[in-house]
Amino acid sequence: MRVGISITSAYDVGDPREGARRMIARARAAETARLDSLFVGDHHATPRPYYQNTPMLGRLLAEWGDRPFGALYLLPLWHPVLLAEQVGTLASLGRGRFILQCAIGPADSQFSAMGVDPRERPSRFEESVSILRRLWAGEVVSHDGRWTFERARVSPRPAEPVEVWIGATAPPAIDRAARLGDGWIALPSLTPDQARSQIELYRERRAAHGLAGGLATLRRDVYVGASAEEARATAEPVVRAGYRGFPPEALVYGSAEQVAESFAALGAMGYGDVIARNLVPDPEKAVASTERLGKVRELVRTA
Repeated sequence: MRVGISITSAYDVGDPREGARRMIARARAAETARLDSLFVGDHHATPRPYYQNTPMLGRLLAEWGDRPFGALYLLPLWHPVLLAEQVGTLASLGRGRFILQCAIGPADSQFSAMGVDPRERPSRFEESVSILRRLWAGEVVSHDGRWTFERARVSPRPAEPVEVWIGATAPPAIDRAARLGDGWIALPSLTPDQARSQIELYRERRAAHGLAGGLATLRRDVYVGASAEEARATAEPVVRAGYRGFPPEALVYGSAEQVAESFAALGAMGYGDVIARNLVPDPEKAVASTERLGKVRELVRTA
């Protein structure tokens, strides 16, 4: 099992530079911990500061090493030619392999703010995946559908093939991920029982489409404490406050050994990657937890 990180992009800060500094500090800690991958998310038209993925990832790569990295993109909101160019440039900045995390996104205010009909999300998504792969392969692409353009090409292109990991939770969306993606990303709010049933559905749908393998990834909101007692004292108030409306059993906190045990259980289900997100708001504790994920990674890999 591999252990990566998705760095929080939203911060309630008076000085917008402060949120950016916190992201940079967490990326530096992730590199110190030698985590296996680094990602940032995607959201638009937000009332609170949300640091946009392409420019922020470009800055974070100055802190990152030679391991895989990438970002989540809500594909229906991005013109595929522009996105293919953005990824090509980001891939040229990093020393590792670029991984595209993507999803159709919820039918919320982002779509009206960006002028996109949310009813078109599935068709825009599927068209985008096909167009992106053709552009990255060096084709000159014309398209007449949800996206309409003529004779597009992109350069620079990623030096290595881009893996496409698709986030999905509803059965039709998991089927789409199985059919179109190189990997599937499960929601962080899944309980262990839900995580088990969803990976079984993903494997079933891969087989139904005549496809072998397929990477299963799970995001988890995590706090790694200096000890089990310190982890409880830090994380339990956050959990009791109803963190993101998640079931408490979907959240992971404890000593490095306890967190590694939780991750190993997910690995036994078939998840090849756990992408950790920070559970606690305190910036210093978030950096310390990220650094301790390095020990979790070592424990999981030697188990």
